[in-house]
Amino acid sequence: MKNFITAIIVFGSATGIQAQSPAAIMDRAVKSYTDMRSMSADFQQTITNPLTGTTAVSRGVLLRKAPNLLSIAFSLPRGDKVVSDGSTMWVYLPSSAPNQVMKLPAGANGSMGMVDPGGLFLSSPSARYQISSGGDATVGGRKTVVVNLVPKQSNNAFSKAKVWVDASNNTIRQFEVVDANGLTRRVTISNVKSNPNIAAASFRFTPPKGARIIEN
Repeated sequence: MKNFITAIIVFGSATGIQAQSPAAIMDRAVKSYTDMRSMSADFQQTITNPLTGTTAVSRGVLLRKAPNLLSIAFSLPRGDKVVSDGSTMWVYLPSSAPNQVMKLPAGANGSMGMVDPGGLFLSSPSARYQISSGGDATVGGRKTVVVNLVPKQSNNAFSKAKVWVDASNNTIRQFEVVDANGLTRRVTISNVKSNPNIAAASFRFTPPKGARIIEN
């Protein structure tokens, strides 16, 4: 499932980010994330599997509303969708699992954490990760500072990660996670809108008629 799930990006403002320590940069990203109440953005996800030598690209639109509403609608592969309505996370991936829907608790380990960088990176990062500088880079024409993260304790989400933080406004422009098998997932965000009004219907999901529902 995690090969097809992407996730949420963070917004805020800061100055002088290049002069800050990597830990301070992450702390500012935490504040930006917690201050934001809603967002919408386009995303592109690239998954590289070193065992098979294959690369898969997916893209779509992501919506989020605090504290735990989430919608990820894929345009590629079209029809795939992940929705959290606040109590349940629905995972519907007809491109890989036709006529099947996964029903998960919204706060379950490995569900919200897989989709939301807030869960992956922005919950007490200094306590959870070894944080170091990865230098500077440009993403989508924006100057960014790269922060490397290595979990202090092993987890199922990733063995190491990189986060590209905008040098002028402290947003996360891109992130990359690598799991224990070397599978790499890179997510790039564009067309960001901070604090838009989002209809409640965007966070509702009704399983297709006849679909097999798997609860976990």
